[in-house]
Amino acid sequence: MIKQNEVIDLYERHAEAWNNNRKADLLLEKKWFERFISLLPAGGTVLDIGCGSGQPIARYLLEHDFAVTGIDSSPRLIDICRNRFPNAEWIVADMRKLSLNRRFDGLIAWDSFFHLSYEDQRSMFAIFRKHAATGAPLMFTSGPEHGEAIGSFQGDPLYHASLASEEYQTLLATSGFKVLHHKKEDPDCGHHSIWLAKYINQGQ
Repeated sequence: MIKQNEVIDLYERHAEAWNNNRKADLLLEKKWFERFISLLPAGGTVLDIGCGSGQPIARYLLEHDFAVTGIDSSPRLIDICRNRFPNAEWIVADMRKLSLNRRFDGLIAWDSFFHLSYEDQRSMFAIFRKHAATGAPLMFTSGPEHGEAIGSFQGDPLYHASLASEEYQTLLATSGFKVLHHKKEDPDCGHHSIWLAKYINQGQ
C-alpha cells in the first residue's frame, strides 16, 4: 500500500505538471462553489486545505473578494500560489497536523482530503472543527463508498480512500456540523462525490 508521504512527494515532484493541467476557471464545479459562497459573509475568510496551485478554486474565491488562506504540503505548489496571488496567505503545512489557532468563515478540502488514509480522514474532523467559526460552511470531496483506490499522475501511483457515507455523516454530526447537501458521483460535476456542511457549534 502507498504510504501517505509518497502522496506528498508525488505532488512536490510533479508540481509544475499539476499546475499546467489545472484550468484557471471553475467549470463543472461552479454550481457547488456558488452554494458554498452563498453561505459566507461578504469579505469572509476561507481556509483552502490542500490548495494545490491556487486555481481554479482560490482564484474564484479571490475574484469574489474573499480572504483566502491556502495550505498545502508541497513547497513548490505554495511557491506557485505566492507568485500567482501575492495578496493571499499561503502556508506550507500538512493538513493532518494543521493548527493555525484561528477560525475561518469557510473551509474547503476539494480533491485533497480523499488522499488521506481512513484513520487520517477520521482525525481531520477535529481539525475542521478547530478551524471553523460558528456558521462556517465546510465543503469536501470523497469517494462514493468505503474503499481504497490507486490512480496515477505522471505515471506514478496516487492513493485515494473514502469512508462510507454513513460514517462521514456521523463524523460531521459529532464534530458539530450539519449536512446541507450531499451528492454521490454528481454527473454535473465530473462525477465528484461532494459534501457541503455547516458548523453549528452545539457547544463543541
